Amino acid sequence: MSAHFHQLADAVLAGTPATPEDALAVLRADDAELMSVVAAAARLRRAHFGNAVKVNYLVNLKSGLCQENCNYCSQALGSSAPILKYSWLSESEALAQAGAGLGGGASRVCLVASGRGPSTRDIDKVVEVVGALKREHPGVEVCACLGLLKEGQAERLKDAGVDAYNHNINTAESHHDNIVQTHTYADRVDTVEKAKGAGISPCSGLIAGLGETDEQLVEALFALRDLESDSIPVNFLMPFDGTPFENTWELTPTRCVKILAMARFVCPDREIRIAGGREMHLRSLQSIALHVANSIFLGDYLTSEGQAAEADLEMIRDGGFVVQGSEEDLAQRAADPVIRRRGAGTDLLPNA
Repeated sequence: MSAHFHQLADAVLAGTPATPEDALAVLRADDAELMSVVAAAARLRRAHFGNAVKVNYLVNLKSGLCQENCNYCSQALGSSAPILKYSWLSESEALAQAGAGLGGGASRVCLVASGRGPSTRDIDKVVEVVGALKREHPGVEVCACLGLLKEGQAERLKDAGVDAYNHNINTAESHHDNIVQTHTYADRVDTVEKAKGAGISPCSGLIAGLGETDEQLVEALFALRDLESDSIPVNFLMPFDGTPFENTWELTPTRCVKILAMARFVCPDREIRIAGGREMHLRSLQSIALHVANSIFLGDYLTSEGQAAEADLEMIRDGGFVVQGSEEDLAQRAADPVIRRRGAGTDLLPNA
């Protein structure tokens, strides 16, 4: 079977798109075949993105108190998850948060606000933040994620300098109504199309682990390919207490890697981003996943903590990768040895 995945990579590199049957074969590969899957998918990743990793940073402009009932979301209507809840950050607060991420190596800042969709006043606020951010950091990419867009709003964001708009389809159309009932799958697709129509780069992805079937994961990925999403965040369900999906644990590290590899085969030239839940679900396979994906979020997420930014950057370096746009800052270097001060000869427990 190992040869099959490399033959598939050969075909995709030659211009033959992967089929749903190919995608299912990747997803259902035996765990013993994992490294063959990774090696084959890595050929596609390297062909299109070399050894660069795009680093993105989230700024949660407005947290919680959302009127939508997305069952997976800690910010949703009905959620009792003990998250931070606050109204809009001030412009100075937003700039300070974005600056921290950019200082850590990020090249794209994702400005996110909870809610069904932005009002005219909300767009005004985002426009001001984007303008200030671009003036302070001229080379930064800005992605906005504000919910469902109304007519004309995408154009205003484009004029303000927004480079990309994120609105995930989250799951297959055939599964959508099982996870949210306050808006439709068509509503989500419509917002992605509005962003594209305004000349903004579409960013749309999915969440794995929502009770979907293998076929529905494939359905979602092919929908994203058809939507021409330039960047595809692959999230892994974080089962927050206080949400309908609490205590839902369907994912293993190897399955997560295979989901990412499937995304690479289906969308070989798109940015595949390892998004929320990577630390929780990929765990020690995060560095392996970078041989398939070419993008991550740095540090924390919207309502949950990620691993330390320095650990993320170290993982990138240790895998032989460089941060996109800042190779000179990530030359291979050896760390000084850490002197042991616990265990034998001390009063502290050993690191065992």
